[in-house]
Amino acid sequence: MKGSFRDFVRELETNMQLLRMRKGVSKNLELAAVMKAKEGTPILAPEVGGAKFAAVGNVFATRELVARYLGCGVDEITKRLMDAINRPSKPKPAKTSPALETAVSSLDELPIPFHTEKDGGPYICSGIVVAKDPEYGTNCSFHRMMQLDGERMVLRILPRHLDAFIERAGGELDVAVIIGAPINVLLASAISTNIGTNELEIANSLAPFETVRLSNGIEVPSEVEFIFEARITKELANEGPFVDLTDTYDIVRRQRVMEVKRIHARKDALFHVLLPGGMEHKVLMGMPREPTIFNEVSKVAECKGVSITPGGCSWLHGVVSIHKKNEDDGKKAIEAAFKGHASMKHVVVVDDDVDIHNMEEVEWAIATRFQGDRGLVIKPHEKGSSLDPSANPDTRETTKIGVDATAPLEEKEKFARAEYKKVKVEEYL
Repeated sequence: MKGSFRDFVRELETNMQLLRMRKGVSKNLELAAVMKAKEGTPILAPEVGGAKFAAVGNVFATRELVARYLGCGVDEITKRLMDAINRPSKPKPAKTSPALETAVSSLDELPIPFHTEKDGGPYICSGIVVAKDPEYGTNCSFHRMMQLDGERMVLRILPRHLDAFIERAGGELDVAVIIGAPINVLLASAISTNIGTNELEIANSLAPFETVRLSNGIEVPSEVEFIFEARITKELANEGPFVDLTDTYDIVRRQRVMEVKRIHARKDALFHVLLPGGMEHKVLMGMPREPTIFNEVSKVAECKGVSITPGGCSWLHGVVSIHKKNEDDGKKAIEAAFKGHASMKHVVVVDDDVDIHNMEEVEWAIATRFQGDRGLVIKPHEKGSSLDPSANPDTRETTKIGVDATAPLEEKEKFARAEYKKVKVEEYL
């Protein structure tokens, strides 16, 4: 683990893996446009028009960058996440936080981007809401936040844990928002857990850190860039349009308004810009679904790997690898995969000789090992994702499809891939 968010950004720049903008950019469309044009490369914008802080984005735009921060191999990330989910641990308390060094008077002082022309307003996409309930404890979750003015934002809140906390509190709730969190906190906050699970404890098992208690009683990681003390109110406002994981515009909804009471920041804080629909967004949202799918599939078959694919918006499509022992393992794995990630729309199950991160190999498995009359699973009238523009916008009803692209056990040799002799090419060329 590389330490704080800023430590990793500095390391990337030292190793010439980060691009620094040579001139100032506007918060309005320009900042997001430059980051999108180079979305596979971390970018730092020292001067963002009208803002008092620098912006940085694309920090975790690839699995390799995430693995580097965690200090593990790319193929080890899912196992690390699974271990952290299954064995959470409490962070140690800190007396204070460097993120409490500076007071910020208004949201207008932050480089909050207006990303695309049809957006409803400037958006924070990297913000994690930390909430507390007397019975269930602490919950951390991502919520996109559209700026209304210098002190108010409107949040997209799905009917999950934060929504339950708000309702249990009578319709209003004191919360904290953190921006510029380390990767362990980002990944843990994106995992779908049971209510009552403290995501900070998952993050601490992924990589230990310390927390600080705010004046409203909420504990947050001490090594972050920005901390908001805020209150989610009963007031409603239009939220959207907004580009989400699918690269299409989500609809406008009436959502809850959050009043920002205090904004704290590190001295020279770095504002983490998470491009909506960009590769960093996809990595941070999709990757945490892989361990939950792995756990469910492992209950019915020997699961070897899971990939939530970028081409499926890192949300709607998945590939699962199994070591097949029984003829119906493929179909059992399909059902379990949908249980492990309820928003998934299509899943392909392959044998463990197929590289699930190489879509050409996955397509090869479908081409050579799949037959529609025996390997296709169709699940109509299922509840899918609100992000899917082809699903019913009111009920989320969709049709889910599973593809069993595993080879029949009794004819396994017939489906074996031919292999060439291994040679040291440099000796010949």
